[in-house]
Amino acid sequence: MPRPGAPPLNGLAPPPRRPPRAGQSRQAALTCSLSAAGVRRAHPCSHRPEASGEGRGRGTLRRSAPRTPRSGVWGVLAHRLPGDPMASEGLAKALTAVLGGQGLLVQSYDSEPLGNPRVPVRLRKNVCYVVLAVFLNEQDEVLLIQEAKRECRGSWYLPAGRMEPGETIIEAMQREVKEEAGLHCEPVTLLSVEERGPAWIRFVFLARPTGGTLKTSKEADAESLQAGWFPRVSLPTPLRAHDVLHVIDLAAQYLQQARHPLILPQELPCSLVCQRLVATFTSVQTVWVLVGTGGMPHLPITACGFTSVEQRGGIKVAVLRLLQECLTLHNLAVETKGLLGLQHLGRDHMDGICMNVLVAVAFRNPGIEEEPPKVRSENYFWWKVMEEDLQSQLLQRLQESSVVPVSR
Repeated sequence: MPRPGAPPLNGLAPPPRRPPRAGQSRQAALTCSLSAAGVRRAHPCSHRPEASGEGRGRGTLRRSAPRTPRSGVWGVLAHRLPGDPMASEGLAKALTAVLGGQGLLVQSYDSEPLGNPRVPVRLRKNVCYVVLAVFLNEQDEVLLIQEAKRECRGSWYLPAGRMEPGETIIEAMQREVKEEAGLHCEPVTLLSVEERGPAWIRFVFLARPTGGTLKTSKEADAESLQAGWFPRVSLPTPLRAHDVLHVIDLAAQYLQQARHPLILPQELPCSLVCQRLVATFTSVQTVWVLVGTGGMPHLPITACGFTSVEQRGGIKVAVLRLLQECLTLHNLAVETKGLLGLQHLGRDHMDGICMNVLVAVAFRNPGIEEEPPKVRSENYFWWKVMEEDLQSQLLQRLQESSVVPVSR
């Protein structure tokens, strides 16, 4: 098991530099902070398909008209799309799937970091994923394991460990629980995601036992010395690290009153660490969602970079990079609410993950603005959500932060 807060494993080389379009300076497109991160403004041809040859996802539909000139793109596209029933219906289906915790195939990336050719992520080579499980029984007791490793031998911790190549996220969690606690289990829901940049990510689950026998001191091995149930308000000492206290409380709160629907990883292929954005702007009871136009209208995807700046800034840097490419951010407030879902395959050397992220965009000085901020790129536009059910779902998830939290 990796040490909590261990530094991420670096090594993924970002994709190649492309020159800006004629007449457009990179300085005009990017702020100084994002220039330092080595990012670029999206080029009309930059919406490239996945190198793995992944298919088209549900809800990503062909545009109904040729790309509009940059000037006036928001006004033309935003009002043209609702009049196209097929395109609007496709986006509504895609949004419904994502809000329901389902996955959509990753076809391509709308925003990528500047650098060397894109390299697929590989566990134990350039990324490290960790799984951790929280168990609470009817007596409000927590399942803990006693560490066997020399540097923390005798201390107590939640069942946790690194994922192995070829595993799904759930399979890794189940293996770690069996090895360290002796129990078979099943996940209830993803509880939180912790990250130290895209190269180190920990997935925290609420889980329940389904069988097996609790590991005793007579069965001590290199994985653990023993396992046991302990009152949540009176945990044994010493603890290996106190970060478990927060996730234990999070699990107890979820069991008392669930803040988000049950969410489990969906087994879909992806070659990079990326985020699909449900970027929203709200006005009264109207909700707008940012849509990418590269290829076919779709929820935009931003690939996470492995530069030192993106490692230090975390996965939010990739979100800001995409938004910087199409919006003027200095007068906007951007808040990443959390995860609506998670996608990962694990088999066939597909170690990438796609996090479906809910993002709120608002004016820093809200007044009487009833329309979203103007899009300054032909690669994106705001789509007005017309279906009442979708509107209410989005408003509820935004207002109640009904998402899986992401923390650093």
